[in-house]
Amino acid sequence: MTEIKNLEREISRFRGRLVAAALFVLLGFGLIATRMVYLQIYRHEELATRAEANRIAVLPVVPNRGLIVDRNGVVLATNYSAYTLEITPSKAGDLEATIDALSHLVEIQPRDRRRFKRLMDESKSFESLPIRTKLTDAEVARFMAQRFRFPGVDVRARLFRNYPLGDVGAHVIGYIGRINQAEKKAMEDWDEEVQANYRGTEVIGKLGVEQSYERELHGQTGFEEVETSAGGRAVRRLKTHPATPGNTLVLSIDIKLQALVEQMFGDRRGALVAIDPRNGEVLAFVSKPTFDPNLFVDGIDYDSWKELNESIDRPLLNRALRGTYPPGSTFKPFMALAALNTGKRGPNVVIQDNGSFVFGNHTFRSHGDKGLGPVDMYRSIVKSSNVYYYSLANEMGVDLMHDQLSPLGFGRRTGIDLEAEGTGLLPSTAWKKKAYKRPEQQKWFSGETISLGIGQGYNNFTMLQVASATATLVAGGQRFQPRLVREVENVVTHEKRRVSGQPLDALPYKPEHIALVLRALHGVTQEGTSTPVFAGAPYKSGGKTGTAQAVGVRANEKYNAAKLSEYQRDHSVYMAFAPLENPTIALAVIVENAGWGAAAAAPIARRVFDYSLLGLWPSDEDMAATQQGKSVAPIGTPRQAADVPLPGGTAMAGLPGVALDVGSERGAPSPIPSVPESPAATPAPVPASGPQQLAQAATAAQRSNR
Repeated sequence: MTEIKNLEREISRFRGRLVAAALFVLLGFGLIATRMVYLQIYRHEELATRAEANRIAVLPVVPNRGLIVDRNGVVLATNYSAYTLEITPSKAGDLEATIDALSHLVEIQPRDRRRFKRLMDESKSFESLPIRTKLTDAEVARFMAQRFRFPGVDVRARLFRNYPLGDVGAHVIGYIGRINQAEKKAMEDWDEEVQANYRGTEVIGKLGVEQSYERELHGQTGFEEVETSAGGRAVRRLKTHPATPGNTLVLSIDIKLQALVEQMFGDRRGALVAIDPRNGEVLAFVSKPTFDPNLFVDGIDYDSWKELNESIDRPLLNRALRGTYPPGSTFKPFMALAALNTGKRGPNVVIQDNGSFVFGNHTFRSHGDKGLGPVDMYRSIVKSSNVYYYSLANEMGVDLMHDQLSPLGFGRRTGIDLEAEGTGLLPSTAWKKKAYKRPEQQKWFSGETISLGIGQGYNNFTMLQVASATATLVAGGQRFQPRLVREVENVVTHEKRRVSGQPLDALPYKPEHIALVLRALHGVTQEGTSTPVFAGAPYKSGGKTGTAQAVGVRANEKYNAAKLSEYQRDHSVYMAFAPLENPTIALAVIVENAGWGAAAAAPIARRVFDYSLLGLWPSDEDMAATQQGKSVAPIGTPRQAADVPLPGGTAMAGLPGVALDVGSERGAPSPIPSVPESPAATPAPVPASGPQQLAQAATAAQRSNR
């Protein structure tokens, strides 16, 4: 039976479906139109900016790092351009295979691979890391011809830091290195403006003035707008805002004097700090042994790092800044000044020096048990009487000594413009309570005060502190913060901003007290322990020798250097100033484990004064004798310092003759891998407290502290 369809109902259904489809289509087109209106009108500016950003890349232009020069314009740190082969790990695929293939085009040594691996551990996978630095033109040409085979690998033109004088003044100048993760974390706390200025920067100052004046040296980052292809390749440069190079640092250091002192130390360890007492400018800041900062420029290799880091001589330790030592008898002039300032002892008070000082059941000896007889304050300094200062320390007490000597800078940071300065230790009863946990250790025993008077016991200071205190003394109490940077020069405007020479509050010393101490210090060079060293000097100077204890000796033993290993022998110390009438230089020098102060330290000071006041350089035979600790007054015919070239034959060229290679590429310092920081100075051992230690201290005091 044939079914008869209802045509009207079918047509009605069809029309309904047609209307629904039409409405659906209209709704779809309406949504599309609405979206188009939203995107084209309401979000037009935002999307146009995004589109432009996809076409245009804004690249930071890292500025050239500023120069560092000495007070005479000798360039100590500069830049040079070179090519670097770099890999972006996230784009390079199989790194080992890539590096192996690259080694057929460019020489890649095992140390390059080790450095690259270390950089990968410290960086992110999308960062460009160097596998080889300082490519030759031939190596660049070979790679560029095969560049298509190495995705994620490219050659970049960079600026490298260069230290022309090598290891001379390395602890002052410092070096730069790749920004590590800890430094990146710390940079997050910087102001947004400063953070923005470091976009694209990969290196930062690690030590010395490179670190402490980082922002002055960095400069202002610029930018480039570059049109890019779909593959990200630069097509053309649209706009450029050039970077502003970093400022030039003019140091107060006389680098020729610095080189002279470092040469006089030879292979010995020690430190010397020389300061102009008229303004606080540091003239020499020596730490020996030193190191070559150029080793760090493109990442120090493992063997060199191991040699520096594990050396028993610790060349990476800045002894002038962080090394602390007992000052020995160089402490006595400051004790005398404290006695005069407090009225504890007048200049004419006479103390009988029979070679020993008895306190309780303990005997503190001096000068090999040989007494000096009656000594007043002048003679106590000239002849270096231990007994005089044992008794003075006992009369003053530890807290009064602390209060009088702390304003001179002992036991606290001087505020020099270098980071990580050591504090040293000037003891007090309050210090001991904080330093020890057990009550029996916190108590201060009167017998512990005795050896403090001759610069031993708990006393431990840096040569910077001793030199600064000496400068304050010879300036009549006028204080300055020591400064290594003399002025900062703007490379664009050539304006110079003075950094050094700002006076601090003067200490209220009486002129007659200062005059007495300075007269006695001059007497040391005329009739005292350093007389042979300053024989024939055409100028008048003052100074004080000292012998600083390195290790303790038992109560029933006498110090015998011949029976001790080198590192257990006493240190040779000297503090001095010149000329006597109007001092222009004050210094402190220590030669580690070299014994008597007049044997090793004082001869170095004499030759520093000859250079500074007379313009003389030691003869070859005199230099050799000084390096061996066998010199007194200069021998041979000295040379004019102006005729002696700096290491490497570097001339005393002024700043105007220096050319900075900016280059046509985007200038940026080299990607220098970071290395572990220099090992911190090991604090001098603090003797245990209590009466049981007095016998050891008494025996140790037998060393003359001359």
